[in-house]
Amino acid sequence: MPGKVRKTSGNKLTAMMIVHNEADRYLKDVLEHLTAFVDQIVILDDASTDDTPEICASYQKVILCRNEESLFFKHEARLRAQLWELMAAAEPDWILTVDADEIFEDRMQNEVKCLINQCDFDGVEFRMFDFWKSTTHYRVDGLWNPWPRFSLLLARYFPEIEYTWPDRSFHSGRWPMFYRGRGIISFQSDIRVKHYGWARGEEHKEKYRAYKAADPEGKYSSREHLESVLAPQNTVKLEEWIEIKTPPF
Repeated sequence: MPGKVRKTSGNKLTAMMIVHNEADRYLKDVLEHLTAFVDQIVILDDASTDDTPEICASYQKVILCRNEESLFFKHEARLRAQLWELMAAAEPDWILTVDADEIFEDRMQNEVKCLINQCDFDGVEFRMFDFWKSTTHYRVDGLWNPWPRFSLLLARYFPEIEYTWPDRSFHSGRWPMFYRGRGIISFQSDIRVKHYGWARGEEHKEKYRAYKAADPEGKYSSREHLESVLAPQNTVKLEEWIEIKTPPF
């Protein structure tokens, strides 16, 4: 394990995010949410053609960089590596990787300092709930069931590591290879993450076509998972989201 001194107080938290044409979706909500508990937000705009860059730049904590040509469906790993370099230049202690349609429970604001100001673990995993055709219900059938699945979203940054990425044009993952598998010791948090990427039913067919075109042979993602996007409504199982009350501290 790298020899970085693990501080138990005063750690700087940097969020990082790739955005593309998010102006009319959930971007403002996400930025308001992050602003409440992170120290800075590093954003790489992947050639947006709407007001996304202007919205990002309006937030004081945002460090914004823009690409003139979109890379997401051409070589995602290269795009992720570019974002990583921008994040590293901001000299964080901890990194939060988040998309422009993901919002943590409000508890995160109160508990995140405890998660990053300790020396027992170097990563934190969370369950992500995919809201389906609404912002009130999430999907729980098949590979959409969030309860058995944890994802690494928060991790300590080690500046001495030489980070590498898989050579994948699509679904390359949010983290370089060092953080995958058993690279670090992680803590599994019960703070939930709301993912609104599938909350608009009218977007499903367009997103399905885009993902299928980017990975026609199913090399980088589960074909079963993709096909289930268009599953008949009577086979989709949903549960209502119930907010957990934030403790008064």
